[in-house]
Amino acid sequence: MSRTVVVLGGGISGLAASYHLSRAPYPPKVVLVEGSERLGGWIRSVRGRDGAIFELGPRGIRPAGALGARTLLMSLGEEVSELGLDSEVLPVRGDHPAAQNRFLYVGGVLHALPTGLSHCLTLKVASLAMDSLCRGVFAGNSRELSIRSCFPSLFQAEQTHRSILLGLLLGAGRSPQLDSALIRQARAERWSQWSLRGGLEMLPQALETHLTSRGVSVLKGHPVSGLSLQAEGRWKVSVGDSSLEADHVISAIPASVLSKLLPTEAAPLACALSTITAVSVAVVNLQYRGARLPVQGFGHLVPSSEDPGILGIVYDSVAFPEQDGSSPDLRVTVMMGGSWLQTLEASGCVLSQELFQQQAQEAAATQLGLKKPPSYCLVHLHKNCIPQYTLGHWQKLESARQFLTAQRLPLTLAGASYEGVAVNDCIESGRQAAVSVLGTEPHS
Repeated sequence: MSRTVVVLGGGISGLAASYHLSRAPYPPKVVLVEGSERLGGWIRSVRGRDGAIFELGPRGIRPAGALGARTLLMSLGEEVSELGLDSEVLPVRGDHPAAQNRFLYVGGVLHALPTGLSHCLTLKVASLAMDSLCRGVFAGNSRELSIRSCFPSLFQAEQTHRSILLGLLLGAGRSPQLDSALIRQARAERWSQWSLRGGLEMLPQALETHLTSRGVSVLKGHPVSGLSLQAEGRWKVSVGDSSLEADHVISAIPASVLSKLLPTEAAPLACALSTITAVSVAVVNLQYRGARLPVQGFGHLVPSSEDPGILGIVYDSVAFPEQDGSSPDLRVTVMMGGSWLQTLEASGCVLSQELFQQQAQEAAATQLGLKKPPSYCLVHLHKNCIPQYTLGHWQKLESARQFLTAQRLPLTLAGASYEGVAVNDCIESGRQAAVSVLGTEPHS
């Protein structure tokens, strides 16, 4: 009889896990359970009145390294062209301003990285860069985060070059490479990132269609209320008023959420997972009629010393003008979070859309000279969306692995809570979870 694997969470990690499970030579029965009414998690694309695309979450995927190549294979490679995304890809090639130019906003001025701050002391550059990087990627505090866990390639580079700054500039060396026509094209044209014509949400939407066609049961609007172990070692997954039985569970929901669902037998694991917290980020999409940017690039980051609330601004129209819609209006996204937002949340202050819009418009006016009111604005507060890999994070993961192994629990962890918050990291965690369950690499 075929095994049943229940995947908790229909974000990109859970979708990737279900995808790779479904492609095994002898696939198990797969049930994907999502608490909300849509799949894709934080990946969400909204079409504006004029057809412009606004990304409420991630807006591009990096093709570099083994992880980037695997995502390209899954999404756009020849062997999975049934996802139907081949003609939708929007690459940012290496000679494009969005690939070449990134900025830091320091002292009221935009500085190009890495050379624009060469007049500063090296230690100051490294400190500002790490502070901004931690804020830009994790919306977190560089003094509280573990560089080893947050940026493993930087950690390796620091071990190799004895300098985080050199690590930032030189990287950690080449990764093993996969191959396909599209991967070769991405390498030849030195893509820095890619998106899809209708927005990145086209990827989870295509995956949902693909999974359904392969017989995966997709349950949306079904929050899981508990997990219990049966006498024969199977899981009982409580979903509303009913339940599912599973030989194995892959959890792709946040660690802190999973910790509340685990049975008493897994109390040590629940305790460790409950300490992996997350921070909120406000995303404000702004559209300006007839406006121009003072610089051309991907966007800029803002150190905490410059503004405790603004993490950075992405210049969406520069990287993906194809998503501007019928009127060539300028699109930018202001990312807000950090200590400012944490203080607001802790104080019980009303987090209104008007507050975030006002702060975002002021930042766009001050930092980019966009003084006129925007023609269109979208405000979204993503509660607890970015896990924080604080000091000692890797020890938590190690103790979790040891507990799962020692207790022989048929549970595999995946998702952004553990080893990377980028889209590629999440997809890879789903793939590795599937490989772990299957005991072998899936293939078509």
